[in-house]
Amino acid sequence: MSAADPSVLIENRSLEEKFDPEMRFRPLPPGTAWLVAGLLLALSFFHYYTAGFGLLREATHRGIHMAFVLGLIFLVFSAFKSDQDRIAPSTWWRPGSISLIDWALAVAAAVSSLYVPWIFSDLAFRVGNPSSTDVVMGTILILVLLEATRRSVGWPLPVIAIGVMLYAYFGPSMPGILQHPGASWSNIVNHLYLTSQGIYGIALGVVATYVFHYVLFGVLATRVGLGKLFIDLATCVAGRYAGGPAKVSIFGSALFGMISGSSIANTVTVGSLTIPAMIRVGYQRHFAAAVESAASTGGQITPPIMGAAAFLMVEFLNVSYQTVILAAVVPACMHFFGVFMQVHLEAKRSGLQGLPAEELPRAAKVIREGWQTIMPLAVLLIVLFSGFTPYLAAFWGITACLVVGASRVPAITLGFLAAIVGAIATGMLTQLVFVVPLLALVLALLVATFLRSEAGKAVVLDLVDAFVVGAKYAIGVGAAAATVGIIVGIVTLTGVGFKISFIVTSFAAQLAQGFMDLVPAGLADMKAMTLFFTLLMTAVVCILLGCGVPTTANYIIMVTVAAPALGLLGVQPLVAHFFVFYYGVLADITPPVALAAYAGASMAGADPFRTGNTAFRLGLGKALVPFVFVYGPAMLIVTPEFTWPGFLFVTAGAVIGIVFLSAAFAGYGLTSMRPWERWLIGLAALPIIAPDVRTTLIGLVMASPVVVAQLVKARAAMVPRPA
Repeated sequence: MSAADPSVLIENRSLEEKFDPEMRFRPLPPGTAWLVAGLLLALSFFHYYTAGFGLLREATHRGIHMAFVLGLIFLVFSAFKSDQDRIAPSTWWRPGSISLIDWALAVAAAVSSLYVPWIFSDLAFRVGNPSSTDVVMGTILILVLLEATRRSVGWPLPVIAIGVMLYAYFGPSMPGILQHPGASWSNIVNHLYLTSQGIYGIALGVVATYVFHYVLFGVLATRVGLGKLFIDLATCVAGRYAGGPAKVSIFGSALFGMISGSSIANTVTVGSLTIPAMIRVGYQRHFAAAVESAASTGGQITPPIMGAAAFLMVEFLNVSYQTVILAAVVPACMHFFGVFMQVHLEAKRSGLQGLPAEELPRAAKVIREGWQTIMPLAVLLIVLFSGFTPYLAAFWGITACLVVGASRVPAITLGFLAAIVGAIATGMLTQLVFVVPLLALVLALLVATFLRSEAGKAVVLDLVDAFVVGAKYAIGVGAAAATVGIIVGIVTLTGVGFKISFIVTSFAAQLAQGFMDLVPAGLADMKAMTLFFTLLMTAVVCILLGCGVPTTANYIIMVTVAAPALGLLGVQPLVAHFFVFYYGVLADITPPVALAAYAGASMAGADPFRTGNTAFRLGLGKALVPFVFVYGPAMLIVTPEFTWPGFLFVTAGAVIGIVFLSAAFAGYGLTSMRPWERWLIGLAALPIIAPDVRTTLIGLVMASPVVVAQLVKARAAMVPRPA
């Protein structure tokens, strides 16, 4: 069975729709389905064209994107869950199996979204003094946006948005430090609708400018076989060793995560192959599901495609995407290393074997048959690291997917790659004299493939379907981003972000003082402990918020209110953003709402809650590493504190600490561990991970009895007993 088999693709998509609220699309009759597919295709082609030939004016580009996104949501998402599993009968009040109310909401969403671009030339005179029409149109957009977000991502985010708008309106009635003068509904609409501080703000801009293109690239790259290549290579590398399928799951998820920013998509795609194999070699069902889901959450933090939050980081911090990619490399490796160590030790403790030789693909054959599928990713990275914009890199990556999908002739693949490299070297990559003829050749290749045979026709139609599916995957995050714009807009309108930061740091200082009173003088530093408790509270809130809010929305909300608090304590902006980002992603494997873990549990036939608990334990490397790079920013490479000695010290401490912590959880190091060994080495891991010479030495001294005991027992086990 292959991940590319049609039956597997259908099963994977049904699982994604079951566990990911952004993909629960309602069934439609053929006529309406064709209409919706045409609109989705138009949305994808709009973004593909503007990525290659230049973006439109900011307000126009964002307005068109939002008009498509919100309008389509009312066509592809039903208002009630009861309507999701069947095609409703087509009647006069439900033309095309979609109610007249939904058609009206779709039109209202499109019109109110395009109103701001339409009045743009006069917008400067309306901001601060909106007309009655402006207020009406803004009110309509806010209402349809909240409903669209409820349908596509669930209740929590719209409820938060409504709550902050009520806070803005009833400001004078708020208690204590949260009190403010308040704002009229006209002022609220003015700020959220007519300025770039609200709905049309950075969040929507990033989705419309970057995220959509990378979601589309990921879908196309998977369709042309890059995901299968990654899984097969992971099987070649790790399949033969102890607990082989679990290690394949880790390596495969890491590689697949390079092109997929979705934990759930990663879980069901890679897990469709690895979870049954893990169960077959002897892993318990819940552990097999937990391994896959824990590894798959690393996809959102694995460069080069890390989901929407990475692109938002670029805009918020005004840094290059290359900077974000470099900063993410080592922490991502730490996450996968942590899962790998626990899996390896679990396999050693249980005596699990690898896959039999006959089930392992031959590396030479895998590379020979699939090497061309790596070309789109290579093109994307070459263009990106040559200094061009992320959306231009995605444009050429998508084009490369079309070339590889339409033809597997090595000369054509290598010729396209050579053309891109040559255009970069000569400065022609953005020149129409180069772009237009090359795209014409690609189009001719697609037409020739379509006309050649039935198989060629199926290939081209599959590529077209990828454009439709890519747009479907992106509309949910588009609505969420616009709704987050409401929250961010209210924060800037009322200044509540700084008030919350003050409350958090004040409470953290009280906790730190209480802790300082309990420990001997000189053992702890007040500022360091205040920072620690602030980080701890931020991490907990990120995880709790992530239980009901998508990763992107979670990141934006927490950055808005938590980053200022961390900044007050001396944490650099890049480090603070990465901290919030990582803990938001961790929610996908943290009960009670661990969506990636639940998807894996469904595939394994395991208990979801037990799977979530195990996945969280396996992902503890991701939970600890953010604290490491806050106290040791050298791990992120691009920070001013970076030095090679500092980087090596911080990273080595994290590696040793993760190994010790993994041994404590598995109950196995060089050999089985007694309870006192597990407790001691687990406690010793924490000060070792802390990037400080004194605490690291304390941890190593604490762990030394366990290390000695393990060496003695392992050596004794190797000595042959006398006959």
